[in-house]
Amino acid sequence: MSFREDNEEGRDLRKPFLHTGSWYRMGSRQSSMMEKLGSSTMVIRDNSISVLLCVLIVALGPIQFGFTGGYSSPTQAAIISDLGLSISEFSIFGSLSNVGAMVGAIASGQIAEYIGRKGSLMIASIPNIIGWLAISFAHDSSFLYMGRLLEGFGVGVISYTVPVYIAEIAPQNMRGGLGSVNQLSVTIGIMLAYILGIFVNWRVLAVLGILPCTILIPGLFFIPESPRWLAKMGMMDEFEASLQVLRGFDTDISVEVNEIKRSVASTTRRTTIRFSDLKQRRYWFPLTMGIGLLVLQQASGINGVLFYSTTIFEAAGISSSNVATCGVGAIQVLATGVTTWLVDKAGRRLLLIVSSSGMTVSLLLVSICFYVKDILSEESRFYSLMGILSVVGIVTFVLTFSLGVGAIPWVIMSEVMPVNIKSLAGSVATLFNWLTSWVITMTANLLLTWSSGGTFTLYTIVSAFTVVFVALWVPETKGRTLEEIQWSFR
Repeated sequence: MSFREDNEEGRDLRKPFLHTGSWYRMGSRQSSMMEKLGSSTMVIRDNSISVLLCVLIVALGPIQFGFTGGYSSPTQAAIISDLGLSISEFSIFGSLSNVGAMVGAIASGQIAEYIGRKGSLMIASIPNIIGWLAISFAHDSSFLYMGRLLEGFGVGVISYTVPVYIAEIAPQNMRGGLGSVNQLSVTIGIMLAYILGIFVNWRVLAVLGILPCTILIPGLFFIPESPRWLAKMGMMDEFEASLQVLRGFDTDISVEVNEIKRSVASTTRRTTIRFSDLKQRRYWFPLTMGIGLLVLQQASGINGVLFYSTTIFEAAGISSSNVATCGVGAIQVLATGVTTWLVDKAGRRLLLIVSSSGMTVSLLLVSICFYVKDILSEESRFYSLMGILSVVGIVTFVLTFSLGVGAIPWVIMSEVMPVNIKSLAGSVATLFNWLTSWVITMTANLLLTWSSGGTFTLYTIVSAFTVVFVALWVPETKGRTLEEIQWSFR
């Protein structure tokens, strides 16, 4: 049965994911509108507050994402000691979340397409909760690995679905800032893992990792489904009701409704896309852009730095490495918060160029410092200076990464993918992101053992290439509707 068929069976399959919640008494027209979305729909008169509330609820997913990423840094020494793991075995543990995320990324597009954005986030939350419980009760590497894989699967689905949902509900003048909340939440999750890791042992920290998803699941019942997904599924009454809730009942949504209907109509005339069709610029250009940005984001080595920051600071000669790691987490949150404010003012392209240029310079500084340290004796007065400069370089790298390359590739991916290939193209782009992340996470510890200077030299080359890629390939999408962006590729 097609979801486009207007029958009772088709509606029953989707209905649990359309319900939201009720906050205030509405007039008869508004009540009628809400009946189209379900029996319990949340409505707020201020449209910006309504959208912001939706974003804050789904942002619990990226917090879970960040907590998963940050977990391995403060717990490395304790887990290795308690379970008798080697460095290689712990590296496998750290990287298995990326393996699970690759599987989740492959499935994410189809899940989000089949049961909606809200439904896919509900499904993603369950393996996350089970995964954290498995890690907290682990007495050998098998439970540890299984829990990490389950977490990774949930994170893979979340990493695709949340940016897409935010892009589809946000007004064009707020889309960049709200889209950046996704990465801001990731950095908050990382910082929480770093800070809590100082005060609690690794088992308790795993239990605390359950909280974001246990709050997310009930929260999803209080927000509307993506209006663009509803329109694509042929649920036009629910689509208009959802959009009216998001924009406010005093807002005329007729222009936006017509744009979305026109876009959906043009993409549903032909439902099957052949590989030969990908040769058309309207498909290959946004697909190449999305994959390229998400691959370069991870190939810069950010996860290697964040996952093993405590080890890196120890190699740089910093005695309070856990405190330094927490400082990096805090800086990342602040810088990403600045990006959230700037992205709709300065634009995506400019921030990407500034960010990747800053990353290149800071990584070059770190690599030079480690090279010099290798040829100096520990008694040399320049030895400690090189350690300090390398820490400055790492902090600057995280800061400049957070100013653009951290958040904006996800925003652009959610903006540029054509509607009729969004599920497949978005899944592929997310898969490549997680594949690259896995390679970086799996090799970072081993590369740092081989040569710290050589490791950061490789990351420097990637960051320099990112500057070139953005300058040549990435157009500005600020202030344009999703439909305008996708029409521009034609």
